[in-house]
Amino acid sequence: MLRFILVCICVIGYLVLSIPILLVEWVIGKFNKRAKDISSLRIIQAVFRFILKVTGADITVIGHENIPKDQAVLYIGNHRSFFDILLTYVLCPDLTGYVAKKEMEPIPLLSIWMRYLHCLFLDRQDIKAGMKTILTAIEKVKSGISICIFPEGTRNKGKDELELLPFHDGSFKIATKAGCPIVPIAISNSAEIFESHFPKIKPCKVVVEYCNPVYPDQLDKEDKKHLGAYTQNIILETLKKNRGLTE
Repeated sequence: MLRFILVCICVIGYLVLSIPILLVEWVIGKFNKRAKDISSLRIIQAVFRFILKVTGADITVIGHENIPKDQAVLYIGNHRSFFDILLTYVLCPDLTGYVAKKEMEPIPLLSIWMRYLHCLFLDRQDIKAGMKTILTAIEKVKSGISICIFPEGTRNKGKDELELLPFHDGSFKIATKAGCPIVPIAISNSAEIFESHFPKIKPCKVVVEYCNPVYPDQLDKEDKKHLGAYTQNIILETLKKNRGLTE
């Protein structure tokens, strides 16, 4: 329970104490937007690393070198824990916006930081609004900002992490329309940090593997048509492969 309390203190404390930092970042952005973006990225990565250290999680990263360095990408991952965002964001080599649920937008300070970090808010109940968010994501990728999305649409609460929820095909339009590669991320055992024994946070072994990038324009017609299922299968096979590493 102590770790849970410490994590809450870190999150709430940072959001409150970061108000002056937000102002400084805003000023920097007026003169050099790229410098402000990188500064915000590194600040939040440092905060997330500290929080992950507090959890006591033993994190193994595989295949980070598979991320293309010369262009923006679409990261696609399975999603079982709130900590999936922290686990992957600390590993982003460059600017990356996350697609989050619309319900997070009204949260004070947090939503400001998320906008600073190019995050987008997706309303899955409003098709028109959802499409507008996807179009915005496409433009961000074209401008050199990677996007990360968890296409299951919600946090998977099933008992077996190999039982993935269906991947929503709309998420993959970001890659096909922007002409960017997809980097599948297989996150193993992340629910054991918190969700499996709520409200306690417990040390555990977690594996984050970056699979080989998928280039949609190089796939055959059938695989390209079912890009969601194709990518999901890559993640599923990787989860199976890594299952023994978390025991």
